Amino acid sequence: MTTSRIRVALLFGGRSSEHAISCATAGGVLGAIDRERFEVIPVGITREGAWTLHPDDAASLTLHGLPEVADDGSRVHLPDSAASREWTVTDAGGVTRSLGEVDVAFPILHGPFGEDGTIQGALELLGVPYVGNGVLASSLAMNKHFTKSVLLAAGVSVAPWVTLTRAALAADAEVWDRRVRALGLPVFVKPARAGSSVGVTKVSDWDALDAALDVAFAEDHHVLVEQAIVGRELECAVLEGHQGAPTRVSVAGEIVVTGRAFYDFDAKYRDVPGVELICPAPLGESELAEMQRIAARAFEALGGSGLARVDFFFTGTDFVVNEVNTMPGFTPISMFPKCWLASGLSYPELIDELIGLGLETAR
Repeated sequence: MTTSRIRVALLFGGRSSEHAISCATAGGVLGAIDRERFEVIPVGITREGAWTLHPDDAASLTLHGLPEVADDGSRVHLPDSAASREWTVTDAGGVTRSLGEVDVAFPILHGPFGEDGTIQGALELLGVPYVGNGVLASSLAMNKHFTKSVLLAAGVSVAPWVTLTRAALAADAEVWDRRVRALGLPVFVKPARAGSSVGVTKVSDWDALDAALDVAFAEDHHVLVEQAIVGRELECAVLEGHQGAPTRVSVAGEIVVTGRAFYDFDAKYRDVPGVELICPAPLGESELAEMQRIAARAFEALGGSGLARVDFFFTGTDFVVNEVNTMPGFTPISMFPKCWLASGLSYPELIDELIGLGLETAR
């Protein structure tokens, strides 16, 4: 059946520990996307990596209850080659039918096997246009060690850190222990490739370091121990400019944490007490301009395209970049859409912008 609407394959779920967050993001997009302009094909990827045809039902993908993609036996297939845009699905009974030609894929996968360049690479192999960052930027930004290394080279301030592996610790524990302790307390212990504060621990006593390392190593083979920066937690949202125009940066949002050790997973996604998201954040005009300049610099240094959220610590004199998220949380309570809303761009308009950028970006 022919249609004048743009056909969008919405990819969500996936194999990472952020599976449920991705599902909730899909629920937000399904509930807000302009159905007069877009026809959506929801493709849920199970925790085992199976691509299934998911019901087009936003209500089943709210963050309450931590949703996940169930394997119903269906299998969605990408085109056979770059010469075709046709996607197909085989149902649980073995019958295959066409899903029609897909104009653009919208991968809203968080974490490894989705936000790290793997899905982006698969789509590029087949010439499928997609929303968001390319392979290189996705891969760099997913790995906190390499993000920091690139940003430092670009003149962007980051928190001092040490990157560890189990093998390195086993080979010379005394040397690595000295390097870590030189950071001073407190420190944050983080998996190198995870988001949504999964596997992150704040350590205020060296006796707690080993347990924190165990938590982080459960998520990744590489772990960062990072000096804690004392300052306000600020974030801003970034959009690529259309057709080579300058990078766009939103107003700033601020995370005010009271009664919690830090802005952890529960605070980000379960709307628990003790955290307030303020947008726009109270900043002077020159302070906001400097933060926006650094955010654009960080985005461009990583080769960003599409979108990102840049997270900062503001000491009162310096803006220190904490992370660059190439597929930031997109749920109704997430900072990325809140920042754009405060900048004059509604959630449906933001979705339109992202799809438009995906369609026009030549890779």
